[in-house]
Amino acid sequence: MGMSQSSFLSPENLPAQGVETGRRVQVLVPGPLGRAYDYVLPEGMDAAAGDYVSVPFGKRDTAAVVWAAHGGDDSIDPAKLKAVRDVYSACPPMPQVHRQFIERVARYTMNDMGSVLKMSLSAPDALTPPKAAPALTLGDISDTKTRKHSAHRQKIIEFLSDGVPRRASEIAAAAGCTPAVVRAMVATGILKPASIAAPVPCRMVDLTASALAFTDAQSAAAEALQNIVAAQKFSTVLLDGVTGSGKTEVYFEAVASALAQGKQALILLPEISLSAQFMERFTRRFGVAPAIWHSEVPAAQRRLVWQGAADGRTRVVIGARSALFLPFADLGVIVVDEEHDASYKQEEGVMYHARDMAVLRARMGDIACVLVSATPSLETMTNVQAGKYAYLHLPSRFGGATLPAMQVVDLRRDAPPRQKFISPPLVDALRTTLAAGEQSLLFLNRRGYAPLTLCRTCGHRFQCPSCTAWLVEHRRHGRLQCHHCGFSQKMPNICPSCNDEGSFAACGPGVERIQEEVQELLPEARTLVLASDITGSANMIRSAVTQIEKGEVDIIIGTQIVAKGHHFPELTLVGVVDADLGLSGGDLRAGERTFQLLQQVSGRAGRGDKPGRVFLQTYMPEQNVIRALAAGDRDAFLAAEGRERERAGMPPYGKLAALILQSTDEMKLDQFCRTLAQRAPRYDDIRVLGPAPAPMAFLRGKHRRRFLIRSGRDISMQNYLSEWLSGIKTGSNIQLKIDIDPQSFF
Repeated sequence: MGMSQSSFLSPENLPAQGVETGRRVQVLVPGPLGRAYDYVLPEGMDAAAGDYVSVPFGKRDTAAVVWAAHGGDDSIDPAKLKAVRDVYSACPPMPQVHRQFIERVARYTMNDMGSVLKMSLSAPDALTPPKAAPALTLGDISDTKTRKHSAHRQKIIEFLSDGVPRRASEIAAAAGCTPAVVRAMVATGILKPASIAAPVPCRMVDLTASALAFTDAQSAAAEALQNIVAAQKFSTVLLDGVTGSGKTEVYFEAVASALAQGKQALILLPEISLSAQFMERFTRRFGVAPAIWHSEVPAAQRRLVWQGAADGRTRVVIGARSALFLPFADLGVIVVDEEHDASYKQEEGVMYHARDMAVLRARMGDIACVLVSATPSLETMTNVQAGKYAYLHLPSRFGGATLPAMQVVDLRRDAPPRQKFISPPLVDALRTTLAAGEQSLLFLNRRGYAPLTLCRTCGHRFQCPSCTAWLVEHRRHGRLQCHHCGFSQKMPNICPSCNDEGSFAACGPGVERIQEEVQELLPEARTLVLASDITGSANMIRSAVTQIEKGEVDIIIGTQIVAKGHHFPELTLVGVVDADLGLSGGDLRAGERTFQLLQQVSGRAGRGDKPGRVFLQTYMPEQNVIRALAAGDRDAFLAAEGRERERAGMPPYGKLAALILQSTDEMKLDQFCRTLAQRAPRYDDIRVLGPAPAPMAFLRGKHRRRFLIRSGRDISMQNYLSEWLSGIKTGSNIQLKIDIDPQSFF
């Protein structure tokens, strides 16, 4: 809705270029701009809608997109318009369906179109011709035709007989030989240097590779998905299966169906950098590694993935939520794995929910969208029950494995010793599992050593100077850290308040403290901590997973990064250290998210041929989440959760939106919020709550206030907010963000 106050950047306000001009075109520039602006094409230059162009904007040239092949405002003097610098001809135009998708996302989320476009131009180097890479081709082999070659050399000659240059590594892989064989052939002139453009990933997929020996339920689900995708019509289907039921292999058949039609596929994963086992499964099924898209992918590789998606050569992209904004040439199916996961909601910049926008993108492209989960969200299940989504179910684990047995440990009766956190029943289970040569997992969704450090003498607590948050002790690094803004300081020896020495006490456990306790209890056990601050990169995760798979780890202590996607056949025991964590705080979805997380982590146990056990440590065994987990009755929990939400008029039975305001000046912020509240339109079916301090009232040096707007399902929240905010100026020191369908309330 254009709250960005960036109108001064409009191209018509910039000095003219003084070039001979042709026709006008409308160009959308990535950034906080609510519409496309007129530029002119120099004589002899042509551009159509969707073409990527370079245009002057401010003091620099920037990559942009022609949004319409005609002018939009004839009242502007042509002499005041800037000219298009160049047309990028190395890549095809942005498809019309993708441009329309950008417009729809902008309207729904109430963001500027240019800000949404920026997410699709996240690899601007991809617009230029690809750089040449070293390669090899056949040299003069006329005098070697009569010579008898080794089997490897003969394979290489046959492989390169088509005249297409290839990289040395690709040649060695095709011939099944070492690089030394290739180097020797170069030295003798059989191979000669050449150059090629670096190949885009996932070009050649093998659809002949047979799938696993499916169960009847898997076969039925796979066939249904294949038919849905083959119909080339919009459809949303939920693939609901218990943990370990083989959902991944089943939806691979939907991907194969799209590829068989010559189309592309997109698979969204919530934790893309942590999915080494997933990549291995994909490669086994399709004979090639997928293209990867997430924030940790190096710039050069992002360039290749973007180019491959845009021109259609890359067949499958596996990505985080931002992959949804790649300009695919011909998308045939979208899969949203772990569709319930909260990380699909982007909380910064353009606030959108990737699951919901994936459904929108599928509708606009008239293709299938497959939502996958062992613990579906209440929103998705409500759509299934309403008949909006199709439903497929995998009720049992693959290969005869059974679901783990659940045991609730009431910490009021079986309390750990003072300053310890593992109960006697769980300690006994850890000992038994270790003696049997099997693996255990202790789950606690809290990084570091302790969430709070205080002085025993004066009570001083270490708080972040920029946030309403306690500093978390990370003992292995000797630091105190804020998990919200990243502030970090060395752990002091002396209390800064009373100057007492050696008076600090760690309050509560983090995974590092649990590891310390395990090492005291079971010194012979080999332990490993899996947490994002310790094993944060994809390579470190792969290394840790390999250690576990090889049986080099006895007890894993992990946060939510171990809750899903991992398959460890020897892992038979899961202990949830604090099952109550996450149930407090007043979050609308606290119970649902806790249930999903604990159900997912419990599903890591007993996935092989050995039965699994799960211990849930809790002070509230009577709580609905704990009772549902113990009974294994997910549907009853969702039904009860749904009834509570419906009575309160909360999503998915009502709509929510949030206004988040922040400023370094608390007095001006509160004054503005009072004025804003007075301007809110009054309607019987819309309720405005606030302003109120956000739960995280001070974040990254800024004070924060929130409004929460609730309405019925038939109300256009966007229309209401547009009416309310029309003409309102925030000023330079106050930032206003709109969050449609908020998922968190921090």
